Amino acid sequence: MVASFPFKRVEMVVNTASGGVGLDAPEAARQILAAHGVEAMVRSPQDGDLMDILRRAVAAQPDLLIVLAGDGTARAAAELCGADGPVLAPLPGGTMNMLPRAIYGDRSWRDALEAILVDGEVRPLGGGEAEGRLFLVAAILGAPALWAPAREAVRHGRLDLAWTRARLALRRAFSGRLRYALGEGGRGKSEAIAFLCPAGSSLLADADQVMEAVVLDPAGAAEAFRLGFNAMLGDWRRDPAATSWPCRSAAVWAARGLPALLDGEPVRLSARVRIGWRPVVVRVLAPSVAG
Repeated sequence: MVASFPFKRVEMVVNTASGGVGLDAPEAARQILAAHGVEAMVRSPQDGDLMDILRRAVAAQPDLLIVLAGDGTARAAAELCGADGPVLAPLPGGTMNMLPRAIYGDRSWRDALEAILVDGEVRPLGGGEAEGRLFLVAAILGAPALWAPAREAVRHGRLDLAWTRARLALRRAFSGRLRYALGEGGRGKSEAIAFLCPAGSSLLADADQVMEAVVLDPAGAAEAFRLGFNAMLGDWRRDPAATSWPCRSAAVWAARGLPALLDGEPVRLSARVRIGWRPVVVRVLAPSVAG
């Protein structure tokens, strides 16, 4: 093992069934690690259930856990590692790759792995909680979450299906507004509200111990369609209907359950949700800023 690489016990979990990973990924990862003198236990779903494999990898008490999978697996790994457990390297292996993109930019998983092996640094990563569910990049509650199926259809080149899903989302968008109360001030009604962690915000620095609360409130169907279209393209944050405040805690409620996206994954939350900030969820291995 190279002298500059400080981790002696390394575990890697590769989900070969994930969208951005191939069947040859475990062997390719072993070769990259070996080229840098790093010995690692590389596990994949062929060894059993993915979550069980992930738990076994953390239970082995490694110094570093590398995960090549989608956002849901990366978030689960962060919860299992915790603030005092193994350092986590969540490589991009899914379709959206929200957390990996925030840490590694647009690097491929191979390039990201090379970067942290050559010149990686450990950083603390904070995150938010919604009904006890963790998010490390962003949580979107309300109407834009309804556009997720349309966005996925666009990603797969199904524009006909995307249009059908977009019309359904637009019809449902004004079925009920939500209310919000931000801990640091600010109450109101809106079509949707998002909470961005520093990893997902262009306005916050990584060291900031606060979220960015973004209220999304289109004034009519035309603005709602534009907001939904921007949500499909991942550019809703810059929409003119968006305004933001710093926030560490909040309450959001609606007449019925809230559709939501937590780090890009659709979930259904209860009619009243508390949002909170956790300063350190996990430590991650990222490319050195100096490098």
